[in-house]
Amino acid sequence: MKKMKIAYVGFGKSTNRYHIPYVQERETIEIARVVTPTLMKNPDAQRRMEASGTSFSTDIADIINDQTLDLVVVVTPAKTHFNLAKQLLTAGKNVLLDKPAVEKSAEMQELVALAAANSCFFMPFQNRRFDSDYLTIKKVIETGYLGRIIDIQVHMDHFRPDDAVLTGTHLDGSFYGHGVHLIDQMIALFGEPERVAYDIRSTRNPDSPVDDHFAVDLYYPNQMKASVHATESALVPYPKWLIQGTKGTFIKQDVDQQENDLKVGIMPGAVGFGQDSPQAYGQLTYHNQNGDRIEKTIPSEHGDYGRVYDSIYETLINGSDKLISDHQMLAVIQILEGGFTNG
Repeated sequence: MKKMKIAYVGFGKSTNRYHIPYVQERETIEIARVVTPTLMKNPDAQRRMEASGTSFSTDIADIINDQTLDLVVVVTPAKTHFNLAKQLLTAGKNVLLDKPAVEKSAEMQELVALAAANSCFFMPFQNRRFDSDYLTIKKVIETGYLGRIIDIQVHMDHFRPDDAVLTGTHLDGSFYGHGVHLIDQMIALFGEPERVAYDIRSTRNPDSPVDDHFAVDLYYPNQMKASVHATESALVPYPKWLIQGTKGTFIKQDVDQQENDLKVGIMPGAVGFGQDSPQAYGQLTYHNQNGDRIEKTIPSEHGDYGRVYDSIYETLINGSDKLISDHQMLAVIQILEGGFTNG
């Protein structure tokens, strides 16, 4: 089996939490290089990877000049993404770009065109397409239990009342940071909406230019509405998912557990990693063909952020379609940008 050789630009928290632990579980991927501005910032992790053959340096030219690489993964501050991706794509490298990929739709269009011109793979890292809760609601919708979907709500709520960001831009805010995932999930499920209505605010410090609260409605044909929400002021959060259809309702109260496990040092491959307890399963209520009211507990699907890398392997090595199409990635950025140009 051919291995996919990859390199990372950036070696901070996100690289070491949401990327490398999953990649190290996959025999099909080899981490050949890491470029980071500060060597030995995470000395234990660096030494372990160097011992297994990964080269560390501070110069991105080491990646650009390495003709053996199949993929370069950029996990750096969002404001650096566009220029780094442009530099790498110009050099003929395949690029996976952490979220939010870019700030402006014009930047995304330029990168998509550059990738096409150089016959390069280019895609944002939308790992929450493989959240357990998202995979579960996707399956429930596809089974038809709910009938035609009328209303779907998803929340990404926290209670962090004292953590207001006082300086920055909307690229540093909640809509670009959290909304990028939720908007992508809706586009993956239902496609591009007909119109969007925005409510984006800074609630913890009203004078801050950085938003921390949003409620954004995406309107689709057949009178369907998808609502994406996030707040940092929810002591008691809303359900993660609430879906109403012509035949039933599905409620999933709790979030995917992968991130919670990662934060406390439980890694992919550990027994029970990322798994919901039965108490956290979603609740389905619907009418069957006889008109009987049925209530079911729906076990959660298994989440795995590493499946983003599996999809890229299938694209680069076996020629499969990309997980996220160019049209989808452009639509996400257009909706994010619209919150600050139309909202």
